[in-house]
Amino acid sequence: MDIEAYFERIGYKHSRNKLDLETLTDILEHQIRAVPFENLNMHCGEAMELGLEAIFDHIVRRNRGGWCVQVNQLLHWALTKIGFQTTMLGGHVYISPANKYSTRIVHLLLQVTIDGRNYIVDAGFGSSMQIWQPLELISEKDQPQVPGIFRLTEERGIWYLDQIRREQYIPNEEFLNSALLQKKKHQKMYSFTLEPRAIEDFESMNTYLQTSPTSPFISTSLCSLQTPEGVHCLVGFTLAYRKFNYKDNTDLVEFKTLIEEEVEEVLKNIFNISLGRKLVPTNGDGFFTI
Repeated sequence: MDIEAYFERIGYKHSRNKLDLETLTDILEHQIRAVPFENLNMHCGEAMELGLEAIFDHIVRRNRGGWCVQVNQLLHWALTKIGFQTTMLGGHVYISPANKYSTRIVHLLLQVTIDGRNYIVDAGFGSSMQIWQPLELISEKDQPQVPGIFRLTEERGIWYLDQIRREQYIPNEEFLNSALLQKKKHQKMYSFTLEPRAIEDFESMNTYLQTSPTSPFISTSLCSLQTPEGVHCLVGFTLAYRKFNYKDNTDLVEFKTLIEEEVEEVLKNIFNISLGRKLVPTNGDGFFTI
């Protein structure tokens, strides 16, 4: 695996000689704007592979994206390769309909230490809840970013990540009550501890999310990609774009329902993805919000 190929894939051309917060932030921002959060393989009859070599081939050589265990594992490799002190952590994702966190670890995130300060780095949450910059590991401190205000809170060794969101304006009236819209202004995202994890700790999760009837990823095909001003999301046949803070502390959210013939074109032109097999778009339970 070639680190130069990784940096070419994410379009990163800046210096990486300084292992500082500025460099870390720059790399994270480049990755989330080049590598989509997506599970399209599952809906093309292919597996979401866990091995680092396979992930590198999939994302770097084949110009694809992936879910958290893939994109964050690749980011962990790249950051470690250039010298950052990087640790894998495991998270429990908040399930809004059930009003609780997942019982099992289903999210891979990273901790990076720079000059004695710890930061949470995560390129694999997607949609409008994707962080754009590292979050300093400080409890109860508001950390404003373009997608919203993020807040980490620690209770008895467990950390919780929340997002405080803006109001949203939806010009497409038929989508005002869409299940894809996040209705809560204060949204819980996930919880985690600082116990170091290895990729082997995520093997059962990776299998579960692809095979269990209770996995929301089975019933929903999704793809999201950050832009300098917002985020594109494709969920089933629904294409959405959220422009952050377009006016008066309000996000603009525009929707379009695609026909089957448009999906391939949208994937190529907006997400820079070309699939080798036929995609069967689906949005079964509305767990994913934009």
